[in-house]
Amino acid sequence: MAIWDTVEDGDRRICAACGTAVRSYQFRLYPTESSMFERCVGLAWCSGCRIYSSAMVHISRTRVLADALSSLPEDESVRLRRSEAKLVDYLDRQDHRKP
Repeated sequence: MAIWDTVEDGDRRICAACGTAVRSYQFRLYPTESSMFERCVGLAWCSGCRIYSSAMVHISRTRVLADALSSLPEDESVRLRRSEAKLVDYLDRQDHRKP
């Protein structure tokens, strides 16, 4: 994972190197009953440069996060969440399949 920069472009962020819109995804690591439930992983990436960054982020327990992996079998979802690079690749491919 390398360091990269983004810039504001209206209401979105774009990659400073190539101008591609930055994509992002957040997911929870802990079950709802955990005191750590609000501690989540935030990913941001540039599809053009094939670079990403990740961080632990705080997301209120009242906010419902979209689960982009919900249609996958449980073992596949777990496998993707264990590898940020594979997860970013999967999410990027899904976005390119949308009409």
